[in-house]
Amino acid sequence: VAIKKINLHGLRKEELTVNKLIVMKMNGNRNLVNYLDSYLVAKELWLVMEFMDGGTLSDVISKTYLSEDEMAAISWE
Repeated sequence: VAIKKINLHGLRKEELTVNKLIVMKMNGNRNLVNYLDSYLVAKELWLVMEFMDGGTLSDVISKTYLSEDEMAAISWE
């Protein structure tokens, strides 16, 4: 698993809502990193997610060139 730690101090309401957590928990998809559970630890919200080897999506996107056709195929999935 991977744990994303979110400091709740100063977090804007729009950034994280209970509805978003519920939607993530109810909707699994083989093509997306899936939410497993969450915990409140001190003043942090810990989101337990499926571990995906290879880094964050933003890291992959910034280091990989994709043609328009490849982007379309990935988006379709």
